[in-house]
Amino acid sequence: MLIPENTLTQEIIGAALEVHRALGPGLLESAYQRCLEIEFTRSGLLFERQKTLGLEYRGQFIPEVYRLDFVVQGLVVVEVKAVQRWDPIFDAQLLTYLKLTDLHVGLFINFHAPMLKDGIRRMVLNLPTDPVPSSAPSAPLR
Repeated sequence: MLIPENTLTQEIIGAALEVHRALGPGLLESAYQRCLEIEFTRSGLLFERQKTLGLEYRGQFIPEVYRLDFVVQGLVVVEVKAVQRWDPIFDAQLLTYLKLTDLHVGLFINFHAPMLKDGIRRMVLNLPTDPVPSSAPSAPLR
């Protein structure tokens, strides 16, 4: 059963809070990913872990260029970090993932933050709802 993205992101954040409460900051991303996987399963959330994405370049498809940490319920991209400082490239990374998956909502969860609420970033990709006028040049995403 699919649930709206807002409710789903709350459930994902709740799972991340459980992991952070149990482990705190200071571990590797891979440890948090595995524990988050356990929490998702316990919560009954459907997810794909380490989902690969390809890229089309000059008419050729290049498989497995990107690896997303999680896609939850087929609706939300979740990227796990354990970093000291936030880098703006992380926002660009998530935006790229949203465009390539045609999904609208993504979460970055930085488990290194002493207070997890300070390490969560939610991004929403607003896609145009109006059709592109036929005279405007189109630029496909892939």
